[in-house]
Amino acid sequence: MTFGAIAACATSRAGYETAPYRVIRTEGAFEIRDYPELKIATTTRAGDDASFMKLFRYIDGSNVQKQKIAMTTPVFMVQGKMAFVVPEAQKTAPPAPASPAVAIDTLRAQRVAVYRFSGTRTKDSEPQALVQLKAWLQQNQLTAAGAAFSAYYDPPWTPGFMRRNEVLIPIQP
Repeated sequence: MTFGAIAACATSRAGYETAPYRVIRTEGAFEIRDYPELKIATTTRAGDDASFMKLFRYIDGSNVQKQKIAMTTPVFMVQGKMAFVVPEAQKTAPPAPASPAVAIDTLRAQRVAVYRFSGTRTKDSEPQALVQLKAWLQQNQLTAAGAAFSAYYDPPWTPGFMRRNEVLIPIQP
């Protein structure tokens, strides 16, 4: 087994349910997607490690029903909050959070333009990706219909070159 194959097994997101979407158009690292309404568990971003742990405790059984919930991908960063997508099996009745720091919310159905990039998260990586996406929107005469947000698919120990990261901007259908 090669190093790449071993690394892929150790960092694979293949076992996780992913937020559903329908691809409308693909052009290299850019896509237009339709997302259905998603139930999300959110917490305020106060340092990504602390925010992640609040949400992780929620899915690990620190909820009113003491129910374990499957990890999903991606982790969204939207409107100053970190969000885990509630799995399809719990979407209609997600367990109530035990902590006031976690809330259940809804991410509305929407069409988005997406730019996919790899690498580790730095203070510049997301803003640079957003510049790329905005330029692509302008080139394709697409109109933004909301605030940009981001999506991260991999655990922090995944090598940067193997990470799947995205910036997304809601657009007019």
